Amino acid sequence: MKTSTNPTAARLIAAAKTLSDEVGRMRFSAPVTHLYNPLDYAWAPHEQYLQRFGNDRKRVVFIGMNPGPFGMVQCGIPFGEIAAARDWMGIEAPVEKPALENPKRPVEGFACTRSEVSGRRLWGLFQQRFGNAESFFAEHFVANYCPLAFFDGGRNVTPDKLPASETEPLYAACDRHLRSLVDVLQPAWVIGIGGFAEARAAVALADRDLRIGKVLHPSPASPAANRGWAEAATKQLLVQGIWDDA
Repeated sequence: MKTSTNPTAARLIAAAKTLSDEVGRMRFSAPVTHLYNPLDYAWAPHEQYLQRFGNDRKRVVFIGMNPGPFGMVQCGIPFGEIAAARDWMGIEAPVEKPALENPKRPVEGFACTRSEVSGRRLWGLFQQRFGNAESFFAEHFVANYCPLAFFDGGRNVTPDKLPASETEPLYAACDRHLRSLVDVLQPAWVIGIGGFAEARAAVALADRDLRIGKVLHPSPASPAANRGWAEAATKQLLVQGIWDDA
């Protein structure tokens, strides 16, 4: 017998399906050669994530940019380092293939052995500070602003590198979803993981009564992140009053 879904999680699931449908109809020109929508082919683990951890109000919502090739692209979970999703969150489910798979970026699901460095750093900090996933998600949630991954051959293309004619409808859909997410979870804080997410949150949530902040993005492409991301992010969260020294 299928268990009933928590009403809060059900609203997040409905919003994610709407977002997936909207962006799934969009088309993108060169340099984009391949487009992945994990909310489609990796829906099963993403739905598990929303059901398990999106079932109540949150004090803090972290927002990333878009899926990484060895994270959410593989397992449908934001910043989805496989070990963190499977072993810390307890999530594992079948993952299908995108409609047009990039041979340079195959989708292997939970069998992927590559590490998503950004996810390893992000979830590693949360595990270090909170211990188990339930303690972290009691007051926190993590989502991505844009659910799509874009590739130019084997290279990742971030949304901010797309032409304005394509980002306008994309951002409009993502803004609507972010507002829905915030209306459901009712956080006091929305924290952009990196400057792009912070800027998009400021635009999308300008009329919402909440505080918007930022932490350094954990990408290995960031020299600052490579000098000790966990320490830098923790300091930023303490300074902004989001976390305390306890």
